[in-house]
Amino acid sequence: MTIMGAYTLFLYVDIGVDAPDLGLRNWSAFFTDPYYHYAVWKTARVALITTVVSVVVGYVPAYVIATTRSRHRWLLMLLLLLPFWISFVIRTMSWIHVLGAHGAVNTFLMWTGLIDAPLEMLYTEGAVIMGLVHFLMPFAILNIFVSIESSDRSLVAVARTLGATPIGAFLSVTLPLSMPGVATGALLVFVLSAGSYVTPIILGGPDDFLFGNLIFETIMTQLNWPMGSTLAIALALILGGIIMIYSRYFGLERLTRGLT
Repeated sequence: MTIMGAYTLFLYVDIGVDAPDLGLRNWSAFFTDPYYHYAVWKTARVALITTVVSVVVGYVPAYVIATTRSRHRWLLMLLLLLPFWISFVIRTMSWIHVLGAHGAVNTFLMWTGLIDAPLEMLYTEGAVIMGLVHFLMPFAILNIFVSIESSDRSLVAVARTLGATPIGAFLSVTLPLSMPGVATGALLVFVLSAGSYVTPIILGGPDDFLFGNLIFETIMTQLNWPMGSTLAIALALILGGIIMIYSRYFGLERLTRGLT
């Protein structure tokens, strides 16, 4: 990080040639160029959608695993952890065979006669979001599960005794007690999705880039290490600010408990 921070004080001249620049023109470009503003906005929007979908959809299996009385609950946990045993790249590339023109979805829809031509589902922003949700939802589920599991379940019985319906007991007891886990899972999903660049490369089109792709392109293709370092530091500062806000209201110890 120190080396990258020092690189932001240089200016790209030619391949392998960087000149000192105390005028901070890299930072000036980041703050004034609308292209970088668009990249930040697009990354935040995709990360936010991914976070909302992962938390809302992931709450259901987390609640089921935490509240089930079945002696086979270990099997549900195993199914939840099973995706972590498979390479992230392989899981991402598997969506090509699901959403592609000759993938499972288009093949089924054409076989049933619902469509006459394949739908363009691959290499879109929707495909990127779906790939990110597929990869990151287990993080949300695990944190919500830990929060529900560690709460006092007798409070639900007390609420029912006092006349609350099952839905009322859930809304007044279980949901509020699980909010720290929801916040922790949301933080993890948002930070990881905002820093992702593999999923947009595999499932996205030319316009479906995230800020991580912009950093990769600047450093690896343009060989502009000073500007790439500036973008990387900027992303780290933005995400670090979000983590500081989370720590202020929830505390990072919840994040540690959720991960362990």
